[in-house]
Order: sequence, then C-alpha cells, then structure tokens
Amino acid sequence: MTSHRLLLSAAIPALMALSAMPASAETLKVVASFTVLADVVKQVGGDHVKVTSLVGPNGDPHEFEPSPADAKNLNAAEVTFVSGEGLEGWMDRLITASGYKGKPVTVSEGIDVSTMEEDGEKITDPHVWNSPVNVKIWVANIEKALSSADPTDAAAFKANAEKYTKTLDELNAYAHEKFAKIADDRRKVLTSHDGFGYFGREYNVSFLAPLGLSTESEASAADVAKLIEQIKTEHVKAYFFENSNDPRLVKQVAKATGAEPGGELYVESLSDAKGPAPTYEKMFRYNVDQLAAAMAKSS
Repeated sequence: MTSHRLLLSAAIPALMALSAMPASAETLKVVASFTVLADVVKQVGGDHVKVTSLVGPNGDPHEFEPSPADAKNLNAAEVTFVSGEGLEGWMDRLITASGYKGKPVTVSEGIDVSTMEEDGEKITDPHVWNSPVNVKIWVANIEKALSSADPTDAAAFKANAEKYTKTLDELNAYAHEKFAKIADDRRKVLTSHDGFGYFGREYNVSFLAPLGLSTESEASAADVAKLIEQIKTEHVKAYFFENSNDPRLVKQVAKATGAEPGGELYVESLSDAKGPAPTYEKMFRYNVDQLAAAMAKSS
C-alpha cells in the first residue's frame, strides 16, 4: 500500500509539469493541396507542424481525384493551405464531402499573376511556384497563417521563414547566373504543358507546349501542326517531358521537328524521397540544371 502511495506522490509532480507545458508541445495538423506547397509549409512550420499533402509525389494537381482518406485528413486539419488561382478545381467538392469547417489559406494571394488566352478565354496561370520570387510571398502568407493558428510558436515560424526566404533568394541568384551564360536566342525549349510561365518571365526563357495551362485540356491537330511549324521556324533544339504528365504528345511533336530529348522536369510535383526532386529547393535546382545543360548543348 505504502509503495503505491510513494509511486503516486512521485508521479503527481511529473503530471503537473506535463499539464503546465505550453501548447507548442503539440504539433499542428496541417494539410497542403500538393507536394510542392507541402514542402514549403514544412520549411516554415518546422517541428511544430505535421503536414499531409493531398496530391502525392509525381501526382498531377490538375487531374487529382480525392479519396475517402483525403476527406478524412482534411476533416482533421487545423490549417489547410492551397495555392489557388484555379489550380485546385477539386477542392470545393472535397471540402463539402469531408465536412471540413475551416477556410483554406490561399498562399498565392499577393503574387503578380500572369494571364493568357486559352480557347478564347482569359485565364490565370496558376503555376506561380516555378519562380522562387513568388514562393517568398507564399512563405510570408504561410508564416502569418501558422502564427495565427499557434501564437505560442510564432517566433519559431518567423525564424524559419526568414531562413527559408534567404534560401529562395539564393535559388533565384543561381538560376539567373546559369542562364546569363546562354545566348537569348538559345533559351527556348519544348515541354508538355504551359507550366513554366513564371520561370520564363523571370529568366527570359521561352517554353513552347502543345497543351495549355491545364493538363486536362486537349491539343487539337491544328494546334499541334502550328506548334511543329513554330518549333522548326524558331530552331528549338531540346524537348522535355514532365514527371506528372503523359509524355506521348511532346514526343510526337519532337519527332516531327527533330528536337532532342533534354530529360524530365518537375513542374508541379516533387519526386518521391529517392528521386532527384524530393524538396522544392532540390526540384528548382534540378530543373535549372537540366534546362541550362540542354540549351548550352544546342548553342
């Protein structure tokens, strides 16, 4: 009996110490719409967040079909992040199906977006993350949302955000340095779909693609014929396919034009842990290296 009392009296201070610990001991359950965004959220959140990505590695966020497991993850989330600008067309349906009561944070708010004509309609290019300059705005929006959800850890989020912003500045400088060595008229490549608009804007690279901004669109025979003619006229020498898209169409165009394969690019999805692009930083550097190497080869 006495030994039980002794054990209990020893346990009370330990229990009291646990209950007195700040809320930061608990990690925030966070959901991000796709892998690129999930990684940036992890960089800002650090140990204080547990991030689940709805679209998995090598997945296409345009054509994603949510599962019951995704609905369950969303329902349990304390904070949810989307990129926005029309990327996640399936999100509203998933929110309804899951019973999620929160409002997703749109991280692309505040970015200077590009618009383009597609099938006679003016639409926004959602692929903002392919310029690290834009990802800096993501970081600021993520930090604000996490600090609001968990004020106890606001200082940690701020420190992580500042550190990662420096990394993004380094990535931007790295790309500018790489492409500065390549003549302007050689900065042209063929890709599967229009996912590199912001990259092209920042580094003065022309990307030609048979598909529009969404992989769900279909290229007509006339569009493909026009693209083939343009590639021949402009002497585009290299083509790339994307990890999350069907490469057949871009290979067909390349065959008709004589463009050489430059490899695979990671446009809207990270690779798995064993691949060359398991984080945003690695993805961006990998894409820059692949593109610069192909352009240098063709000059």
